[in-house]
Amino acid sequence: MKNDQSTLALAGFLLQIKAIKLNPTKPFTWASGIKSPIYCDNRITLSYPHIRTHIRQEFVNLILERYGRPDLIAGVATGAIAQGALVAQEMGLPFAYVRSEKKSHGLTNLIEGVVEAGQSVVVIEDLVSTGGSSLKAVEALREQGANVKGLIAIFTYGMKTSVEAFKKANCELITLTDYDALIRKAVEESYINTEEHASLLEWKADPKAWSDNHSS
Repeated sequence: MKNDQSTLALAGFLLQIKAIKLNPTKPFTWASGIKSPIYCDNRITLSYPHIRTHIRQEFVNLILERYGRPDLIAGVATGAIAQGALVAQEMGLPFAYVRSEKKSHGLTNLIEGVVEAGQSVVVIEDLVSTGGSSLKAVEALREQGANVKGLIAIFTYGMKTSVEAFKKANCELITLTDYDALIRKAVEESYINTEEHASLLEWKADPKAWSDNHSS
């Protein structure tokens, strides 16, 4: 992850434009059915040029600092297609993206774009929750013979399941900001009160138990 100052700054941006919403008293329901006090849609950042540019540059700087110049940038569909393309354009690199599943028609592609065996690839993601969809993309690229250097995301909830999944897949995960930085910034900027803060920490400790307790 980036340094403390930059993670807090980006967390502030995400809260400011409501790309991330916090509401412990009226939980959001994720596609998986889990109840959550937080909802993240980083595609909203694309509507704000200064934040979009900030994120792009954070990605570029982190890639160069950590991996040098890769051969290819790959985005994870759908949320990170635009983010990845912006990064590839800025770095003057080829771009491809990985679908969540193969097309049901035409060439039935899983990967859109040219990926060659032996290429070094950095994968761009907008959000990591359990890590499942992100790692499916990594696996698809590896099956094409790509050398995946790592995956960089805008935000992660920091779930234990995702940490373990990335470790098992032997894939480095780096994020521009994360749940802990977000909650800290939310407290500093008075987005949440003391009771809400406690509830958000409880969710982080055990999302399933929190969800079960808030289901009705």
